[in-house]
Amino acid sequence: MPLLELKNISYAHGKHVVVDHLSFQLEAGEIGCLLGPSGCGKTTVLRCIAGFEHVGAGEIVLAGGLIGSASAHVPAEERRIGMVFQDYALFPHLSVGANIGFGLRGGSAEARSARVAELLETVGLAGQDQKYPHELSGGQQQRVALARALAPRPRLLLLDEPFSNLDVDLRERLAIEVRDILKAEGTTAILVTHDQHEAFALADQIGVMNEGRIQQWDAPYELYHRPVNRFVADFVGQGVFLPGTVIEPGRIQVELGVLPSDTGTSEAGTTVRVLLRPDDVVHDDASEQQAEVVAKAFRGAEFMYTLTLPSGELLLSLVPSHHNHAIGEQIGIRLAIDHVVAFPSPPLD
Repeated sequence: MPLLELKNISYAHGKHVVVDHLSFQLEAGEIGCLLGPSGCGKTTVLRCIAGFEHVGAGEIVLAGGLIGSASAHVPAEERRIGMVFQDYALFPHLSVGANIGFGLRGGSAEARSARVAELLETVGLAGQDQKYPHELSGGQQQRVALARALAPRPRLLLLDEPFSNLDVDLRERLAIEVRDILKAEGTTAILVTHDQHEAFALADQIGVMNEGRIQQWDAPYELYHRPVNRFVADFVGQGVFLPGTVIEPGRIQVELGVLPSDTGTSEAGTTVRVLLRPDDVVHDDASEQQAEVVAKAFRGAEFMYTLTLPSGELLLSLVPSHHNHAIGEQIGIRLAIDHVVAFPSPPLD
């Protein structure tokens, strides 16, 4: 039995539907993520799970018990759900130790102190219990907020854009650290974010959302290599769509040759768009296929090259940075695709 299950939940503001018959489930100990652009409804889903909003239809089931539906609503304070907010929401007048222990009720003072000390060690802040939030960095404050949410051992932990106030370099590193902490605690959690790097670093399962619906609920690898539609393909990772034609079932002709495919339409003569990721396009000096460098971005170990084919179609290619080619230069390329993903061409393509 999954620890958390959302069954066709809907939520609306007046006539505006924010969440539209959304379903997913999460096993105990798993970390899930709702990933999508601003306004897609992901934070509203989190608030419905937390109990801050009432669902208009469907059911939310936690640990086998109904906690939310159109006719039933367990108050937020009775759901045993922890939450880490965007702005950390630490108490400025309380020490780090007091912040972490704030939600602990019952038991002896010694037991509460032991739990605080345990979490300080877990989040890498041992010996910092007497400091105050303003004396800590943003990343340290985020760890305190996480420790405070974990202290009462919630059945489920919700994280609402928890890294948005941090600089870009720190976000992914802290996401990996938070994942390690959650796994060490055995905590089931859901993250909401618009940043796919955070989602990939932290989550076991990701639901890509658009207009109140989950387009695909899957492991990060599957989302990247086997997107179910063009929205997911566009939103997750980088890539371009190269025009192609189905020449027979399982074979697609593109400008760079014939590709095998077990996705999309199989009717001969159908025009399609084939998804090419930057790692599908390999720089190969020995290749007869040539492309012109029209832009490049240095990324340390790699360049991200934007290339144009003789037809004018664009490609992206990740190339080791010791291959430093000039804008306007022709370079050899070849395709190395393990997962060919093709979608029918849009009517106006």
